[in-house]
Amino acid sequence: MLREQIKRDILKTIDNLQLTIDKSEVEVTRPSDARFGDYATNVALKVGTRNTKHETRNTSGSKQSPMEIAKILAGSLQNLPYLKKLEVKEPGFINFFIKNEVWQKEVEDLLKKKTFESGFSGKKVTVEFTDPNPFKEFHIGHLYSNSVGEAISRLLEACGAMVNRANYQGDVGIHVAKAIWGMRKVLKGRGETLKDQEGKSLAQRVAFLGLAYTTGANEFEQDPKVKQEITELNKQIYEELDEIEEYKLGKKWSLLHFEEIYRRLGTRFDFYYFESQVGKVGADLVKKHLGKVFVESDGAIIFPGEKFGLHSRVFINSQGLPTYEAKELGLVSTKFQDCAYDFSIIITGNEIVDYFKVLLAALSQINPDLASKTKHIAHGMVRMPGGKISSRLGNILSGEWLLNEAKKKALSILEESKISKDVDKKDVSEKVAVGAVKYALLKGNIGQDITFSLEESVSLEGNSGPYLQYTYARTRSVLEKAGYTPGVSQGKTSRTPGVNGDLQKEEEQLLGVLGHFEEAVVDAAEGFSPNVLTSFLFEVAQKYNFLYNNLPILKAGENERQRRLFLTEATAEVLKKGLGFLGILAPEKM
Repeated sequence: MLREQIKRDILKTIDNLQLTIDKSEVEVTRPSDARFGDYATNVALKVGTRNTKHETRNTSGSKQSPMEIAKILAGSLQNLPYLKKLEVKEPGFINFFIKNEVWQKEVEDLLKKKTFESGFSGKKVTVEFTDPNPFKEFHIGHLYSNSVGEAISRLLEACGAMVNRANYQGDVGIHVAKAIWGMRKVLKGRGETLKDQEGKSLAQRVAFLGLAYTTGANEFEQDPKVKQEITELNKQIYEELDEIEEYKLGKKWSLLHFEEIYRRLGTRFDFYYFESQVGKVGADLVKKHLGKVFVESDGAIIFPGEKFGLHSRVFINSQGLPTYEAKELGLVSTKFQDCAYDFSIIITGNEIVDYFKVLLAALSQINPDLASKTKHIAHGMVRMPGGKISSRLGNILSGEWLLNEAKKKALSILEESKISKDVDKKDVSEKVAVGAVKYALLKGNIGQDITFSLEESVSLEGNSGPYLQYTYARTRSVLEKAGYTPGVSQGKTSRTPGVNGDLQKEEEQLLGVLGHFEEAVVDAAEGFSPNVLTSFLFEVAQKYNFLYNNLPILKAGENERQRRLFLTEATAEVLKKGLGFLGILAPEKM
């Protein structure tokens, strides 16, 4: 990676000049404005804050300024073979401009790589995400978690990690008791049986579960007698899981429905965990550390979080049942037993950030090693026009509903844009819909809430998934019309005219952007920030369309034609790979 080469050359120069600086502070970044080079470093500003040896003092013996230090560094760096030129700018920045032929080689090389070098290379990583609860709706929040988790998993794999995808689901707890109580009431009111439900479609059975849960949840809040019945039923479920028919069938229907959604989203899980499985493991851990880590309080067992600047939480309630917290402890040890990971990443909504702080504090007292390997990533909430949504009130928006609405919209737009007759409209509209939703959820900072706009997400213009997919389809169309034989993706090099001549600004800008692909992927993976890659891909698409709209490709002179076809092929490869790392498919035609 060229950025790392520049950093190594800077460090070597620092050593040669005997400058005093913490080498971890040496940063090479890509300026947001191309006028300031392809890369820049503020290392002279860092050196200027340190005590330096005599080489960084001027003839009068006084300490040199960052600008003077930057000029000294630049003087030693300016003859590097990959540099077109080097600039020093106030108050002490060094800007690097890279030769076009170096960018061409960089692009050719990075597109042939199977994986990119990073801090995750060769590491075992477990990524837990999605985590829907049987008996409840697969809502938009689960769709967000799945999009983030799948993107992070693929980015880590692109950077050499061995990733196991895990899905943790709440198949016991008060929500299950509410649903089963509701199932019984709804069936009685309809004069139906569970056998009658089995004969219906999966979609009808899932709708029945949604109605049952809403019924039970509402009655639980409104009727003290029902609340007591559901509380007692909750305890019975823990004790008699295999004997309650509503439980077995309801869980089965939910999981079948979830798998339908995972197939649409392109996700396959390696491990499925359930609260009924890890609850006892967690409860035993809590009891084992009672008096050391946990204490009794009013008949329950709690973790005294105040000792760690946090709040106390119940891990085993007064009925003797493990809470979510205890189950999470059991989950941690179970996951590590199944896969001795180097890192464990847990992705959830940000409403349980404080809860996870307590959980990790307790885990650090029980197993410091596992705690140090665990990272919690909290994403924001998805908001839709029309106010707050709630599964209890029955007005929750399901993930499947959103995908279906996006598909309808995508199909309408594709038909208006006169889609090619040889294109499978159903297939393309599905890929566009999933890509639109995923991209809209991933393009912002993970921790921020999202106001989801269906119109913007499915648009073929602007910063959207369909815009990138459409640009990719455009590149494939250009290459097909040119009868172009791919070379970069097949491992060939130096088959195009050199790019050392006078490039048009559209060509130069696109070539320079493409060369940053590897670092965009690595930065997105190491920072657990898919939005770094979405921003990069959007820039690539913009730069390619700028070239496409301003310069002839197929009708250009031979040298220019081949050069622009090379850039077209490279753009196609970057968009397809990059979208793939986000879990988004790129249709060949649109």
